[in-house]
Amino acid sequence: MIQAYRAALLHFHSDPDVDGENAYTFLEDGLLVIENGLVKALGDASTLLAASPDLPVIDYSGHLIIPGLIDTHIHFPQVEVIASHGEQLLDWLNNYTFPTERKFADPGYAAEMATFFLDELFRNGTTTALVFGTVHAASVEAFFTASHGKNARMICGKVMMDRNAPDFLCDTAESSYQDSKALIEKWHHTGRQLYAVTPRFAITSTPEQLAKAGQLCEEYPDVYLQTHISENKDEVAFVQSLFPESKDYLDVYDQFGLLGPRSVFAHGVHLTPREHARFRETGSSVSFCPTSNLFLGSGLLDIAKLEQEKVTYSVATDVGGGTSFSMLHTLNEAYKVCQLNGHALCPLKSLYLATLGNAKSLQLEDKIGSFNLGNEADFAVLDFNCTPLMRLKQSKSTTLKEKLFSMIILGDDRAIKATYVAGDCVHDRDGDAKNTKNKIQAQGGQ
Repeated sequence: MIQAYRAALLHFHSDPDVDGENAYTFLEDGLLVIENGLVKALGDASTLLAASPDLPVIDYSGHLIIPGLIDTHIHFPQVEVIASHGEQLLDWLNNYTFPTERKFADPGYAAEMATFFLDELFRNGTTTALVFGTVHAASVEAFFTASHGKNARMICGKVMMDRNAPDFLCDTAESSYQDSKALIEKWHHTGRQLYAVTPRFAITSTPEQLAKAGQLCEEYPDVYLQTHISENKDEVAFVQSLFPESKDYLDVYDQFGLLGPRSVFAHGVHLTPREHARFRETGSSVSFCPTSNLFLGSGLLDIAKLEQEKVTYSVATDVGGGTSFSMLHTLNEAYKVCQLNGHALCPLKSLYLATLGNAKSLQLEDKIGSFNLGNEADFAVLDFNCTPLMRLKQSKSTTLKEKLFSMIILGDDRAIKATYVAGDCVHDRDGDAKNTKNKIQAQGGQ
């Protein structure tokens, strides 16, 4: 199966803050050619079509195609929790999140919500996410089953949580190990699925359970590790009281072998200089969740400081503490957080972070995040005219940076005209892609 897509095209090779215009390729009239779910060619549309005039083409002229957006921290069981009023982190967990996660003991309910969750990701142009399940193995089973059915590149893990939570959500150190091990054996590298060992955070895991998490990471060295760190000042103090011998919050995880290039720590708002150094030394990364940090009043992560300290970081929605599935909306809020920290986030850097930058933080840049030849063909089609205000603003924008900035600040799910996973359309806002493809096939195209 071969299919070409015509539109403006943008993808990144490196960090535009470092390499400027050499960091990206932008084609005003480009052609993206997909074969068997992989990128076969990328270039000027007229040139490629002159060489291969029989290519079947879906025409998105006037739109922008970018690699699929990547979300490095999100909770699929918390869809119902989004927009819950009036609490900071620890009370929010107890009053809203834990009661909602209880429902995922029911495999049928978990399957229903997994499908809804994936559809929301695709509707917002997100094609890969690092996902928390619940303490129930069935929640992860349901998620992977749904994701594998869509052939999506997803990473997920069963929450490990054996204290400081309701009894109905607690496992044990041993059961969490056995459940996680079984899920790894079944799902890690099944199709495009990947597994993340997932202790919720240090507050809800005993030392014995954290040791079991470390054991899983040692036994399966290419799995991911995801958890939370230093989101809220009360949380940091609670962790110190539970682990009085630790140097700091990160040291708790460090003692159990949980740091490394595949370890992603959500939030990191209140890190110390020593923790910055250990992040840098181990290649561990911070996931920046601006909408969540603002909504729960957690604080303002200073990503300029992370860059100064050479700490790898990514950007994420953190639904349901975060307020939107949209990475565009998330980048909007990231810009404002940076402004409050005295740092202007360039729109090119924003889209780099949400695509290639996030792929690099997940060690997946050889598969997703750009249109390099042979990469998996996950991409989103952005509509510059999705609302009257966007149309007006775009008509007044004269440079690529201005157009991208307007898209980031004004864009949301309405800006996503279509989303493709491994070359297949999984979201089609207006039905155009499906109708066009059917027309091409009826006329004898491949």
